[in-house]
Amino acid sequence: MDYLSELTAKGKSAKQAGRKLATLSTSIKNKALVSMADALEQEYVSILTANAIDVENGRVKGLPESMLDRLRLTESRIQAMAEGLRQIAALPDPIGEVLSQVRRPNGLEINKVRVPLGVIGIIYESRPNVTVDATGLCLKAGNAVLLRGGSEAIHSNIAIIKVIAEAAYEAGIPVGALQLIETTDRQAVNAMLKLNQYLDVIIPRGGAGLIKTVVENSTVPVIETGTGICHTFIDESADLHMAQEVALNAKISRPGTCNTMETLLVHQRIAEQFLPSMLSLYQKAGVELRGCLETMKYHEIVKLASDEDWATEYLDFILSVKVVADLDEALDHIHQYSTLHSEAIITKNTDNATRFQQEVDAAAVYVNASTRFTDGFEFGFGAEIGISTQKIHARGPMGLAELTSIKYLINGNGQIR
Repeated sequence: MDYLSELTAKGKSAKQAGRKLATLSTSIKNKALVSMADALEQEYVSILTANAIDVENGRVKGLPESMLDRLRLTESRIQAMAEGLRQIAALPDPIGEVLSQVRRPNGLEINKVRVPLGVIGIIYESRPNVTVDATGLCLKAGNAVLLRGGSEAIHSNIAIIKVIAEAAYEAGIPVGALQLIETTDRQAVNAMLKLNQYLDVIIPRGGAGLIKTVVENSTVPVIETGTGICHTFIDESADLHMAQEVALNAKISRPGTCNTMETLLVHQRIAEQFLPSMLSLYQKAGVELRGCLETMKYHEIVKLASDEDWATEYLDFILSVKVVADLDEALDHIHQYSTLHSEAIITKNTDNATRFQQEVDAAAVYVNASTRFTDGFEFGFGAEIGISTQKIHARGPMGLAELTSIKYLINGNGQIR
């Protein structure tokens, strides 16, 4: 089957399934989610076998270790994916929620309620866990989903969708509601962006290049998940032990994720006390350091940062470091280079903390915590569809509510206008 035929057939099937899925009871959806979780744990060997093929192919192609880490599955990661589905099942169902009720002077009763978006297309790279997270959230919010993962994870994604779709359909989900585009032809992405007849919205998850392509070429409405050039500012009043732990975690815990810190900003008054040991910790962790001239004074391994470095989402063991004069300069730097994802300040000064949170324009703004917490699971959403950096109804980690639209239900008794 060529990619156009596959897209058309699966899009049509998803649209038909979506109509039925939108009216399913919460109990059927929850039963399906739990069944999907159980199936993942029962069939983990087949999934790991498929994933091993993708990881080896990625290694042969020379993918960096950070990308291989995003691609790699383990038994514990599969268990975490299953737990995410169970958490989604335990969450309140947003569909049918009454957001407002108004009785007009003419007697009309107007109810504003949550309804599914319809059919959601998701285009993503590398991370096969997205196949599970996205499917689970879409299903609970009453949406059919059409997935198009990256070619580097094709074997993993096919194995995962086979396991969870079979479990979902057996539990009462309409056949066609959970589908994966299996062709690796890149033209399939461009065609999917024009699938207005079947898709209600497209959500891209991946690097800047993918997101740019989708935003610029899609005729289907897009919810944009953003890149993460995340900053942490160490204020002059910071608890330096806390600052060290947070700054280390924000960079090295999993550098291939969008909530990883890419630039560390340090107040000049504590730079001499803080930076030598901090930079040494990064060196021991294998982080390549690029910094301003002032930063270079504190460790011989620091390379001079270019203007491009401040504007780069590394997604790797690379960090930009800058010494700033004060909070004002830190805010100016963040304003210039932030991608509106996640920003953090480490400080004991409540005025500075308040000002930072008020003036920084980002989806998530932290005081005394790692940016790595910008995550649907950590926010209690069970999982996430992505991190939106737009200023629409969906901003930050997108959980169930962000996968819904609204409908007005109006009840009258013969009113005419």
